[in-house]
Amino acid sequence: MRLTTITVALSLALLTGCGHPGSMFAPGGPAAENLAHLGWFVFVLFIVVAVIMWVLLGWSVLRRRGTFDEHAPVDVGGGQPWILIGGFAIPFVILAAVFVIGLDAMTEFPLEGPHETVPADIRVTGHRWWWQVNYIKGQMDQQVATANEIHIPVGRPVDIDLTSDDVIHSFFVPRIHGKVDLIPGQTNRIRIEASQPGVYRGQCAEYCGAQHAHMILIVVADPPADYEAWRARQIARAEEPATDQQRRGQQLFLSKACVLCHTIRGTLAAAKVGPDLTHIASRQGIAANMLPNNEANLEAWVTHAQSLKPQAAMPDVNEFTGQQVRDLVAYLEQLR
Repeated sequence: MRLTTITVALSLALLTGCGHPGSMFAPGGPAAENLAHLGWFVFVLFIVVAVIMWVLLGWSVLRRRGTFDEHAPVDVGGGQPWILIGGFAIPFVILAAVFVIGLDAMTEFPLEGPHETVPADIRVTGHRWWWQVNYIKGQMDQQVATANEIHIPVGRPVDIDLTSDDVIHSFFVPRIHGKVDLIPGQTNRIRIEASQPGVYRGQCAEYCGAQHAHMILIVVADPPADYEAWRARQIARAEEPATDQQRRGQQLFLSKACVLCHTIRGTLAAAKVGPDLTHIASRQGIAANMLPNNEANLEAWVTHAQSLKPQAAMPDVNEFTGQQVRDLVAYLEQLR
Protein backbone atom coordinates (compact mmCIF):
# COMPACT_ATOMS: atom_id res chain seq x y z
CA MET A 1 0.00 0.00 0.00
CA ARG A 2 2.84 2.35 0.88
CA LEU A 3 4.56 1.62 -2.46
CA THR A 4 1.32 2.41 -4.29
CA THR A 5 0.98 5.72 -2.46
CA ILE A 6 4.57 6.70 -3.29
CA THR A 7 4.06 5.74 -6.94
CA VAL A 8 0.87 7.80 -7.24
CA ALA A 9 2.49 10.80 -5.52
CA LEU A 10 5.52 10.63 -7.80
CA SER A 11 3.31 10.36 -10.87
CA LEU A 12 1.27 13.41 -9.88
CA ALA A 13 4.41 15.40 -9.13
CA LEU A 14 5.90 14.57 -12.52
CA LEU A 15 2.72 15.24 -14.45
CA THR A 16 1.95 18.54 -12.72
CA GLY A 17 5.53 19.80 -12.96
CA CYS A 18 6.36 18.81 -16.52
CA GLY A 19 4.86 21.94 -18.07
CA HIS A 20 6.51 24.44 -15.70
CA PRO A 21 9.16 26.51 -17.54
CA GLY A 22 11.72 25.74 -14.81
CA SER A 23 11.00 22.03 -14.70
CA MET A 24 13.59 19.47 -15.76
CA PHE A 25 10.78 17.93 -17.80
CA ALA A 26 10.69 21.04 -19.99
CA PRO A 27 13.96 20.50 -21.93
CA GLY A 28 15.83 23.57 -23.13
CA GLY A 29 18.37 21.79 -25.33
CA PRO A 30 18.78 18.74 -27.56
CA ALA A 31 20.69 16.66 -24.99
CA ALA A 32 18.10 17.31 -22.28
CA GLU A 33 15.33 16.51 -24.74
CA ASN A 34 16.94 13.17 -25.52
CA LEU A 35 17.30 12.38 -21.83
CA ALA A 36 13.71 13.47 -21.16
CA HIS A 37 12.47 11.05 -23.83
CA LEU A 38 14.37 8.27 -22.11
CA GLY A 39 12.97 9.29 -18.74
CA TRP A 40 9.39 9.36 -19.99
CA PHE A 41 9.82 6.00 -21.72
CA VAL A 42 11.07 4.36 -18.52
CA PHE A 43 8.40 6.10 -16.43
CA VAL A 44 5.50 5.03 -18.66
CA LEU A 45 6.95 1.52 -18.92
CA PHE A 46 7.12 1.35 -15.11
CA ILE A 47 3.48 2.42 -14.81
CA VAL A 48 2.34 -0.17 -17.38
CA VAL A 49 4.28 -2.98 -15.70
CA ALA A 50 3.03 -1.90 -12.25
CA VAL A 51 -0.60 -1.91 -13.41
CA ILE A 52 -0.23 -5.36 -14.99
CA MET A 53 1.36 -6.72 -11.83
CA TRP A 54 -1.42 -5.34 -9.61
CA VAL A 55 -4.06 -6.83 -11.94
CA LEU A 56 -2.36 -10.23 -11.82
CA LEU A 57 -2.02 -10.08 -8.05
CA GLY A 58 -5.70 -9.20 -7.69
CA TRP A 59 -6.67 -11.97 -10.05
CA SER A 60 -4.64 -14.53 -8.09
CA VAL A 61 -6.13 -13.41 -4.75
CA LEU A 62 -9.69 -13.59 -6.05
CA ARG A 63 -9.08 -16.96 -7.61
CA ARG A 64 -7.57 -18.31 -4.40
CA ARG A 65 -10.69 -17.26 -2.53
CA GLY A 66 -12.89 -19.21 -4.91
CA THR A 67 -14.36 -16.29 -6.83
CA PHE A 68 -13.31 -18.05 -10.02
CA ASP A 69 -13.20 -21.74 -10.82
CA GLU A 70 -10.94 -23.82 -8.63
CA HIS A 71 -7.45 -24.27 -10.05
CA ALA A 72 -5.74 -27.62 -10.36
CA PRO A 73 -4.04 -29.05 -7.26
CA VAL A 74 -0.48 -28.02 -6.64
CA ASP A 75 0.88 -31.53 -7.03
CA VAL A 76 -0.47 -31.80 -10.57
CA GLY A 77 2.40 -29.58 -11.79
CA GLY A 78 2.33 -26.96 -14.55
CA GLY A 79 2.96 -23.21 -14.44
CA GLN A 80 6.33 -23.46 -16.10
CA PRO A 81 5.22 -21.32 -19.08
CA TRP A 82 4.20 -18.55 -16.66
CA ILE A 83 7.63 -18.66 -15.04
CA LEU A 84 9.50 -18.64 -18.36
CA ILE A 85 7.40 -15.92 -19.94
CA GLY A 86 6.66 -13.67 -16.95
CA GLY A 87 9.83 -14.30 -14.97
CA PHE A 88 12.41 -14.37 -17.76
CA ALA A 89 11.27 -13.46 -21.29
CA ILE A 90 9.29 -10.30 -20.54
CA PRO A 91 11.82 -8.79 -18.05
CA PHE A 92 14.63 -9.60 -20.49
CA VAL A 93 12.89 -7.78 -23.35
CA ILE A 94 12.06 -4.75 -21.16
CA LEU A 95 15.55 -4.43 -19.67
CA ALA A 96 17.21 -4.95 -23.05
CA ALA A 97 15.08 -2.18 -24.59
CA VAL A 98 15.92 0.22 -21.74
CA PHE A 99 19.62 -0.70 -22.04
CA VAL A 100 19.75 -0.03 -25.80
CA ILE A 101 17.87 3.28 -25.54
CA GLY A 102 20.05 4.26 -22.59
CA LEU A 103 23.21 3.60 -24.60
CA ASP A 104 21.90 5.92 -27.29
CA ALA A 105 21.28 8.64 -24.68
CA MET A 106 24.82 8.22 -23.34
CA THR A 107 26.24 9.36 -26.68
CA GLU A 108 25.21 12.88 -25.55
CA PHE A 109 27.95 12.77 -22.88
CA PRO A 110 31.37 13.49 -24.46
CA LEU A 111 33.58 12.84 -21.43
CA GLU A 112 36.95 13.31 -23.05
CA GLY A 113 39.86 13.72 -20.70
CA PRO A 114 42.70 16.22 -20.80
CA HIS A 115 44.34 14.31 -23.65
CA GLU A 116 41.62 15.55 -25.98
CA THR A 117 43.23 17.46 -28.86
CA VAL A 118 40.30 19.82 -29.46
CA PRO A 119 40.37 22.59 -26.83
CA ALA A 120 37.25 23.32 -24.84
CA ASP A 121 35.44 26.66 -24.95
CA ILE A 122 35.09 26.97 -21.18
CA ARG A 123 36.78 25.52 -18.11
CA VAL A 124 34.70 25.23 -14.95
CA THR A 125 36.49 24.58 -11.66
CA GLY A 126 34.52 23.58 -8.60
CA HIS A 127 35.38 25.08 -5.22
CA ARG A 128 33.69 24.87 -1.84
CA TRP A 129 31.21 26.41 -2.54
CA TRP A 130 31.31 28.32 -5.81
CA TRP A 131 32.03 27.84 -9.52
CA GLN A 132 35.05 29.37 -11.23
CA VAL A 133 34.34 29.95 -14.92
CA ASN A 134 37.09 30.65 -17.47
CA TYR A 135 36.49 31.16 -21.18
CA ILE A 136 39.74 29.68 -22.46
CA LYS A 137 39.32 29.56 -26.23
CA GLY A 138 41.23 32.08 -28.34
CA GLN A 139 44.09 34.43 -27.62
CA MET A 140 44.94 35.43 -24.06
CA ASP A 141 43.51 38.92 -24.52
CA GLN A 142 40.20 37.38 -25.62
CA GLN A 143 39.75 35.14 -22.59
CA VAL A 144 37.23 35.84 -19.87
CA ALA A 145 37.12 35.01 -16.16
CA THR A 146 33.87 35.05 -14.23
CA ALA A 147 32.08 33.02 -11.56
CA ASN A 148 28.85 31.13 -10.93
CA GLU A 149 27.28 32.26 -14.21
CA ILE A 150 27.90 30.87 -17.69
CA HIS A 151 26.75 32.62 -20.85
CA ILE A 152 26.37 30.58 -24.04
CA PRO A 153 25.00 31.42 -27.50
CA VAL A 154 21.67 29.84 -28.43
CA GLY A 155 21.83 27.04 -30.99
CA ARG A 156 25.58 26.49 -30.73
CA PRO A 157 27.21 23.54 -28.88
CA VAL A 158 29.71 24.59 -26.21
CA ASP A 159 32.38 22.25 -24.80
CA ILE A 160 33.14 22.65 -21.10
CA ASP A 161 36.08 21.08 -19.27
CA LEU A 162 35.22 20.22 -15.67
CA THR A 163 37.61 19.83 -12.76
CA SER A 164 37.70 20.44 -9.02
CA ASP A 165 40.08 22.28 -6.72
CA ASP A 166 39.12 20.42 -3.53
CA VAL A 167 36.45 17.67 -3.33
CA ILE A 168 34.15 15.98 -5.83
CA HIS A 169 31.42 18.26 -7.16
CA SER A 170 28.89 17.61 -9.91
CA PHE A 171 27.82 19.89 -12.77
CA PHE A 172 24.05 19.53 -13.28
CA VAL A 173 21.86 21.87 -15.33
CA PRO A 174 18.87 19.56 -15.83
CA ARG A 175 17.03 21.53 -18.51
CA ILE A 176 20.14 21.45 -20.72
CA HIS A 177 21.95 18.19 -19.93
CA GLY A 178 22.57 15.40 -17.46
CA LYS A 179 25.15 15.62 -14.71
CA VAL A 180 28.91 15.13 -14.93
CA ASP A 181 31.26 15.02 -11.93
CA LEU A 182 34.12 17.42 -11.25
CA ILE A 183 36.97 15.35 -9.81
CA PRO A 184 40.23 16.66 -8.32
CA GLY A 185 43.18 15.86 -10.57
CA GLN A 186 40.98 14.79 -13.48
CA THR A 187 39.29 16.68 -16.31
CA ASN A 188 35.91 15.59 -17.63
CA ARG A 189 34.07 17.25 -20.45
CA ILE A 190 30.46 18.00 -21.22
CA ARG A 191 28.93 19.52 -24.34
CA ILE A 192 25.91 21.70 -23.71
CA GLU A 193 23.59 23.48 -26.10
CA ALA A 194 20.48 25.55 -25.52
CA SER A 195 17.79 25.60 -28.18
CA GLN A 196 16.05 28.70 -26.85
CA PRO A 197 17.06 31.84 -24.95
CA GLY A 198 16.60 31.79 -21.20
CA VAL A 199 18.13 31.37 -17.77
CA TYR A 200 18.74 27.77 -16.76
CA ARG A 201 19.36 26.97 -13.12
CA GLY A 202 22.02 24.43 -12.22
CA GLN A 203 23.18 22.87 -8.99
CA CYS A 204 26.05 20.89 -7.58
CA ALA A 205 24.60 17.37 -7.56
CA GLU A 206 27.28 15.69 -5.42
CA TYR A 207 27.28 16.38 -1.68
CA CYS A 208 30.38 18.45 -1.00
CA GLY A 209 29.99 19.84 2.48
CA ALA A 210 28.03 22.23 4.63
CA GLN A 211 26.99 24.67 1.86
CA HIS A 212 26.39 22.08 -0.87
CA ALA A 213 22.77 23.23 -1.25
CA HIS A 214 23.95 26.80 -1.86
CA MET A 215 26.38 25.94 -4.65
CA ILE A 216 24.14 27.15 -7.46
CA LEU A 217 25.06 27.68 -11.10
CA ILE A 218 23.24 29.75 -13.71
CA VAL A 219 23.52 29.18 -17.45
CA VAL A 220 22.29 32.13 -19.50
CA ALA A 221 21.51 31.32 -23.13
CA ASP A 222 21.70 34.49 -25.21
CA PRO A 223 20.89 35.11 -28.87
CA PRO A 224 24.23 35.05 -30.73
CA ALA A 225 24.42 38.85 -31.11
CA ASP A 226 23.68 39.41 -27.43
CA TYR A 227 26.24 36.79 -26.48
CA GLU A 228 28.97 38.48 -28.51
CA ALA A 229 28.10 41.82 -26.92
CA TRP A 230 28.26 40.27 -23.44
CA ARG A 231 31.62 38.67 -24.21
CA ALA A 232 33.04 41.97 -25.48
CA ARG A 233 32.02 43.67 -22.23
CA GLN A 234 33.56 40.89 -20.15
CA ILE A 235 36.88 41.09 -22.01
CA ALA A 236 37.20 44.77 -21.17
CA ARG A 237 38.93 45.93 -18.01
CA ALA A 238 36.94 47.19 -15.06
CA GLU A 239 35.37 50.61 -15.46
CA GLU A 240 37.01 53.46 -13.61
CA PRO A 241 34.91 54.88 -10.75
CA ALA A 242 32.93 57.90 -11.82
CA THR A 243 31.91 59.47 -8.50
CA ASP A 244 33.72 60.43 -5.31
CA GLN A 245 31.87 57.69 -3.41
CA GLN A 246 32.95 55.06 -5.94
CA ARG A 247 36.54 56.31 -5.81
CA ARG A 248 36.52 56.03 -2.02
CA GLY A 249 35.16 52.51 -2.39
CA GLN A 250 37.94 51.58 -4.80
CA GLN A 251 40.58 52.84 -2.39
CA LEU A 252 39.02 50.82 0.40
CA PHE A 253 38.98 47.69 -1.76
CA LEU A 254 42.63 48.09 -2.74
CA SER A 255 43.85 48.93 0.77
CA LYS A 256 42.06 46.17 2.68
CA ALA A 257 42.15 42.37 2.73
CA CYS A 258 39.89 42.19 -0.38
CA VAL A 259 42.97 42.21 -2.63
CA LEU A 260 44.29 39.04 -0.96
CA CYS A 261 41.48 36.97 -2.48
CA HIS A 262 39.98 38.73 -5.50
CA THR A 263 40.92 40.04 -8.93
CA ILE A 264 39.66 43.23 -10.55
CA ARG A 265 41.37 43.54 -13.91
CA GLY A 266 42.79 46.99 -14.50
CA THR A 267 43.70 47.44 -10.82
CA LEU A 268 46.38 46.09 -8.49
CA ALA A 269 43.98 43.40 -7.24
CA ALA A 270 45.12 40.15 -8.86
CA ALA A 271 44.52 37.35 -6.33
CA LYS A 272 42.98 34.05 -7.40
CA VAL A 273 41.57 32.68 -4.14
CA GLY A 274 38.01 33.94 -4.64
CA PRO A 275 35.83 34.87 -7.60
CA ASP A 276 36.99 37.41 -10.18
CA LEU A 277 35.07 40.62 -9.45
CA THR A 278 35.96 42.60 -12.57
CA HIS A 279 32.33 42.65 -13.74
CA ILE A 280 30.51 41.48 -10.63
CA ALA A 281 27.65 43.97 -11.12
CA SER A 282 26.69 42.26 -14.38
CA ARG A 283 25.90 38.98 -12.61
CA GLN A 284 22.46 38.00 -11.44
CA GLY A 285 23.51 36.61 -8.07
CA ILE A 286 26.19 36.63 -5.41
CA ALA A 287 27.44 33.96 -2.98
CA ALA A 288 27.17 31.33 -5.77
CA ASN A 289 23.69 32.64 -6.64
CA MET A 290 22.45 32.08 -3.12
CA LEU A 291 21.35 35.75 -3.04
CA PRO A 292 20.13 38.18 -5.73
CA ASN A 293 22.78 40.70 -6.69
CA ASN A 294 21.52 43.95 -5.18
CA GLU A 295 22.77 46.67 -2.85
CA ALA A 296 21.30 45.26 0.35
CA ASN A 297 22.63 41.76 -0.23
CA LEU A 298 26.07 43.07 -1.20
CA GLU A 299 26.30 45.07 2.02
CA ALA A 300 25.22 42.05 4.06
CA TRP A 301 27.62 39.71 2.23
CA VAL A 302 30.64 42.03 2.60
CA THR A 303 30.15 42.41 6.35
CA HIS A 304 28.43 39.20 7.54
CA ALA A 305 29.21 36.46 5.03
CA GLN A 306 29.56 33.80 7.71
CA SER A 307 26.08 34.52 9.03
CA LEU A 308 24.63 34.06 5.56
CA LYS A 309 26.80 31.15 4.43
CA PRO A 310 28.59 29.49 7.37
CA GLN A 311 31.98 27.89 6.64
CA ALA A 312 32.30 29.63 3.28
CA ALA A 313 35.78 30.98 2.46
CA MET A 314 34.49 34.56 2.59
CA PRO A 315 35.16 35.92 6.13
CA ASP A 316 33.14 38.44 8.07
CA VAL A 317 34.65 41.93 7.74
CA ASN A 318 33.95 44.02 10.82
CA GLU A 319 36.49 46.81 10.29
CA PHE A 320 34.32 48.96 8.00
CA THR A 321 32.11 51.77 9.23
CA GLY A 322 28.62 52.09 7.82
CA GLN A 323 29.72 54.79 5.38
CA GLN A 324 32.71 52.74 4.26
CA VAL A 325 30.48 49.76 3.51
CA ARG A 326 28.22 51.99 1.38
CA ASP A 327 31.25 53.38 -0.45
CA LEU A 328 32.64 49.91 -1.13
CA VAL A 329 29.31 48.60 -2.39
CA ALA A 330 28.88 51.67 -4.61
CA TYR A 331 32.22 50.80 -6.21
CA LEU A 332 31.27 47.13 -6.70
CA GLU A 333 27.92 48.06 -8.20
CA GLN A 334 29.53 50.05 -11.00
CA LEU A 335 31.74 47.11 -12.08
CA ARG A 336 29.61 46.14 -15.06
